[in-house]
Amino acid sequence: QVQLVESGGGLVQAGGSLRLSCAASGRTFSGYAMGWFRQAPGKEREFVAAINWGRGKLYNGDAVKGRFTISRDNASNTVYLQMNSLNPEDTAIYYCAARGAGTVVTARGGYDYWGQGTQVTVSS
Repeated sequence: QVQLVESGGGLVQAGGSLRLSCAASGRTFSGYAMGWFRQAPGKEREFVAAINWGRGKLYNGDAVKGRFTISRDNASNTVYLQMNSLNPEDTAIYYCAARGAGTVVTARGGYDYWGQGTQVTVSS
């Protein structure tokens, strides 16, 4: 059974930082691309960042604006999202996703597995 488990969310003040983690288990994730998405109340789930097995990266430039960094540890099947300079507009549930095809894409439909999400709340 494939599981993606996110952690690291919480409440932070504007300007602060958080580091999200996503631990994948249940199968081998060799070659998989991993992504982060987020969904704010009343809005659609949007792409944040993705990373392939070779650590090539893709970001949602409008949303991230150089503040977020995605990384991964292939040995432990873990992907991270370092979020700096957070602002209230970053408040959302953040989801981890895995894509077997291996390439980094922005479309939700391109990902095969999803985690349950972790809440990030940024206060002003």
